Amino acid sequence: MPSRPAEAPPRPAEASQPPSDRWKGIAESGSAVAAGLDAIATADPGFDAKHFITGARTAYEIIVTSFAKGDRRQLRSLLSREAYDGFDAAITEREGRGETAETRFVSIDGSTVTAAELRGRTAQITIRFVSKLVSASRDRSGTVIDGNAEKVSDNTEVWTFARDISSRDPNWKIVATEAEQ
Repeated sequence: MPSRPAEAPPRPAEASQPPSDRWKGIAESGSAVAAGLDAIATADPGFDAKHFITGARTAYEIIVTSFAKGDRRQLRSLLSREAYDGFDAAITEREGRGETAETRFVSIDGSTVTAAELRGRTAQITIRFVSKLVSASRDRSGTVIDGNAEKVSDNTEVWTFARDISSRDPNWKIVATEAEQ
């Protein structure tokens, strides 16, 4: 197995910025979120918050649509074991009732980091997603039983991503999801 390089990879541009500007547009200077991002960036010199948020937005859309399609293979690659088990159980229940789900993204209007921390070697970042989507569930006959297949609705969810920073795997996994009412 190849060893890690002796030198740390180059730090992202945000690491060289003054502390007051480091997380501009992501977290307020001096906030708990900024302190958590600082801890993650110190422990993982390759961490780039803007790149992380871009990837999180992509993962959010992929996971929501994969869940609607019942694509367990795709979900397994993006979710922690515990989160996957919850998604799998919901898909199994839906299939058992003969129901289908459909979701179409219209837009992701916001992605705000609400928490960031380093727990031992595990980095965790929580993001509040605000999106617009078209979503409906149908029964065996194709009748809409939940949602609306024609109407755009607002959706707000809070997801927590985690990554073992000592791992060579650069991918973050979703460890918790919660819908905001």
